[in-house]
Amino acid sequence: MDPRKAPKFLISAGRRLLTIAFALLILGVLAWAYVAGIQLVADQYRIMAFGLYGAFLAAHLAVQSFFASLEHRRMRRESLPCSYTKTVALTISAYQEDPSYLRQCLESVRATLYPAEKLRVLMVIDGNSPDDRYMLDMFQEVFAGEDVGAYVWENNYHRPPRLEGEQGGGGGARGPGGEEPGVYAEVEMVDPGQLVVEELIRSRRCVCVMQRWGGKREVMYTAFRALGSSVDYIQVCDSDTKLDPRATVELVKVLEANQRYGAVGGDVRILNVSDSFISFMSSLRYWMAFNVERACQSYFDCVSCISGPLGLYRNDLLQQFLESWYNQKFLGTHCTFGDDRHLTNRMLSMGYATKYTARSRCYSETPAQFLRWLAQQTRWTKSYFREWLYNALWWHRHHLWMTYEAVVAGVFPFFVTATVLRLFYGASLWDVLWVLLCVQLVAWVKALYACWLRGSPRMLFMSLYALLYMGGLLPAKYFAIATMNKSSWGTSGRKKMVGNLMPLLPVSIWGLLLLGGLGYTLYREARADWTGLVKQAELGYLVIGAGVYLGYWTGMVLLYGVWIRRCCRKRADHYTVQV
Repeated sequence: MDPRKAPKFLISAGRRLLTIAFALLILGVLAWAYVAGIQLVADQYRIMAFGLYGAFLAAHLAVQSFFASLEHRRMRRESLPCSYTKTVALTISAYQEDPSYLRQCLESVRATLYPAEKLRVLMVIDGNSPDDRYMLDMFQEVFAGEDVGAYVWENNYHRPPRLEGEQGGGGGARGPGGEEPGVYAEVEMVDPGQLVVEELIRSRRCVCVMQRWGGKREVMYTAFRALGSSVDYIQVCDSDTKLDPRATVELVKVLEANQRYGAVGGDVRILNVSDSFISFMSSLRYWMAFNVERACQSYFDCVSCISGPLGLYRNDLLQQFLESWYNQKFLGTHCTFGDDRHLTNRMLSMGYATKYTARSRCYSETPAQFLRWLAQQTRWTKSYFREWLYNALWWHRHHLWMTYEAVVAGVFPFFVTATVLRLFYGASLWDVLWVLLCVQLVAWVKALYACWLRGSPRMLFMSLYALLYMGGLLPAKYFAIATMNKSSWGTSGRKKMVGNLMPLLPVSIWGLLLLGGLGYTLYREARADWTGLVKQAELGYLVIGAGVYLGYWTGMVLLYGVWIRRCCRKRADHYTVQV
């Protein structure tokens, strides 16, 4: 080893050891607090208690909320300048998009308040069959007179020319969820279409390319590879996303403010908030995820995921890991989803900071049906746990908060599952009711904080998200882990509905487990002696607790039906961006 590199090596090794020790400490404390079951406060019969593990989770939520509020205060106080000298390529990934969403996306992009001579627009369509042509036609219509270029590429960067008799568009190769590109291969000789695409993208301001189907990562790769080093920053956007006119400017301001910032994400809101209960709850969950969780991460310069609908990357850094990002494999399978999270992880692995700004905003479509929402969440959970393992390799390069939060968030679902099953099979009706009350109490406290931070009483309904988490998302996490190396069962293009029922399997199993535990508990309680002092006290708790729980749900459902549904009907365009 070069003696001059020894100090740097020792510092790096020391940071690794410190980070590993810290992660093990957090995991050990969590496990000990859970297993020991130490009660801090309890009634005289120890029927109702508040333990050390609960105190730890309450402290975590309080600390996370505190740093999120500090980051929002900093965002409000800082007035970052923009030089308007950086060149930006705004890339759009499109796949069988709903025409109305696509038009809103393109019109919002055209209305972006950034100098036209510094902004390029590039949309790459995943598919080149006649059925996909409407997207290219719409692009040419919206950007008419804007130096438009369009090209239908028979191939893509990683698929060789088709054999004679093979159908166009890759329709026969599509997977069940529209995310399985199959076997990929490097093209040994340069495809003439590739040269046309690259020349077109580097010479025209607004370009639309239709290419052979290969999945979203293939589409993004085409945009990144063809752009090369021709721009300073690359902005990512989905075809169902409507951008705020100042979205790009606000992102650029953050990257210009500090050379250590490698990427920045914005505030993603829901476009179709009034479609259903699912889309309404998603709108609240999105707000919490971005303005509490990612705002807190941004305070420590380590945002874990720059979301696909709205993100900006330093192009010189992105080009360095482009090939590694595309060729990512997990358990021998080429990764096709989780592209945004892995892009972020690659930036973090280089030691650069990742940021979040609420000043940049967009509005994106979300599933309105439970099955499609569940498929989406399953796919996201797969990428979360896969990227968690990759992210752990670089904890030592960033603030200890990244390590701490990754450990807590990673093990939390397993502790919740163990708690629910233990109490449901604990032969005590009060235990079952107590876990339900605790879940809603935590959700209610988080909702109250969100109401204060956002200044909107509608955030109170965030407490209802606990129903979706406990009944759908929690069991889906185990299905996602079991099928992590599978690239199917993702959400499909918005022109068609999801037809795969596999994500319902873990929900059904979870429901049977809970029903079995409830049946066992009812049987044991029916045979118990309820004349003792403890059981008499427990009966009183049961009556009061059941009244509170039923009253809470009755009140919230009525409020939702009267207030939110009526408000959504009157203001269906509540989240419309004026462009």
